[in-house]
Formats: sequence, structure tokens, C-alpha cells
Amino acid sequence: MKSAKELRAEGATPLVEMKDISIAFGGVKAVDHVSVDLYPGEVVGLLGHNGAGKSTLIKVLSGAYKMDSGEIRVDGEKVEITSPRDARALNIETIYQTLALADNLDATANLFLGREMVTPFGLVNDAAMEAECRKIMGKLNPNFRKFNEPVSALSGGQRQSVAIARAVYFNARILIMDEPTAALGPHETQMVAELIQQLKAQGIGIFLIDHDVHAVMELCDRASVMKNGELVGTVNIEDVSDDDLLSMIILGKKPEHAAA
Repeated sequence: MKSAKELRAEGATPLVEMKDISIAFGGVKAVDHVSVDLYPGEVVGLLGHNGAGKSTLIKVLSGAYKMDSGEIRVDGEKVEITSPRDARALNIETIYQTLALADNLDATANLFLGREMVTPFGLVNDAAMEAECRKIMGKLNPNFRKFNEPVSALSGGQRQSVAIARAVYFNARILIMDEPTAALGPHETQMVAELIQQLKAQGIGIFLIDHDVHAVMELCDRASVMKNGELVGTVNIEDVSDDDLLSMIILGKKPEHAAA
């Protein structure tokens, strides 16, 4: 499979394009004419201070907010996303910082929550769901063993594994991850980094919302920086330093040597 960089160089159609997106709340422009795109097997970091607009932008893609103007294209086709259901129908899945897991349920129940497998008699098929859960977790996190414990008993990295497994199992092609390594220790942060590399290898495109420049430098192929609702610029990670990204965040200016 060709890399995202090769696809961009060839002028291939992006997996998803958000063009000229604007949204305002009470007259305040939270996102002001912002355009970003994402290719298969690519991680694009979205950076900026609190209130920069990055979370609002991505909630438009996830269907949580409806944009005032602009357009979204998936595989080159214009789409309408007015609800999370619309997003899921387009294979767009979101993993919020809170993970949206039911703490009292185990990994299997969380994986299939709201989308349970049933027998021909209409009964919930617990055995089939656990078998599928073990299969997908075996691919993502082979060391995962706590299938029958509530997720409240899992570590942060294990909980991320469950949330990611849920998205991947239901055929996510575009994955939105909101601060996936926040509050995780070094070992678990590395676990999440390895999961992201696996997803890239499967051709999944990932928008990664983060405030940690170091995490973005390690995990992302490109970074789009926002400030005061506007796009400062999008850069190739290989062309910039930590200081370049910090300058974009603080000063709102794209380095002259950086391109994307």
C-alpha cells in the first residue's frame, strides 16, 4: 500500500476533505473558513490552545455539531453529516477523551454496546460477542486478558484498547482521537502509539487532537495548527521542529520553510 505522502504527491483523492468550514455560537466564530484533509494510512495532528477551535472543527466531522457553511467530502464525494449516525454510516468513528465507556460493563459489552449480536431467536448472543471481542483484542493488544472484568478495573491503556477496538471492529476508515495519551504513563502511552501504528498500517486515517507537541511529533505525519478559530497552517512533521510547532501555536505564524 502506498504511503499517504506518496498519495499526496500523486494528487490522489483524500480519504476525507473538510473545505472552508465555518461555525459560530452566539455570533462568536468558533471555526472560521478552515480547510483540512486526511489520506488513508495517515495521522494528522490538530493542535492549538484551548478555544482554538480544533475540537469544534472535529465535532462537525463526527456529527456532534452542524456547520454553518463549507463542505465535507469522503472519497471525493460530497456528504451531509448532521448527526453521529450519519458519521458512523460513513465509517467515521470518534474516540473522545472520556472514551465513552460504560464503567460497569466488561470489554465485550462495551464493544457491542447498542449494536449487540443476537441469535435467530432474538436473544443477545453473548458467546459470539465474546469470541469476536477476543479476536479483535488479540490483534490490537495480545496481552489483554481482563475480558470478564468491568472496564473500571482496567488501566488507562487497556481502556484505550477497548475504545479503539470498538471503532475498528465496526469498520472505521476515518478515526477521530481526542487526546488519547492524556493522563497516561510512559508505558501506556507507548501502547497507544503502537496501536496507532497498527491502524495506519491498515489504511485507517486518523485525526489526532492533542495539545502535546511532543506526542504530535512522534505520532503524526502532518500537523494542522489552529488559533482563534482560524487555520494557521498545515505542515509535514518531517519538515518542522518542536519549536516550529510551538511558534505556530503561540504566534499564529507558519514557518517559511515548512510545507504540506
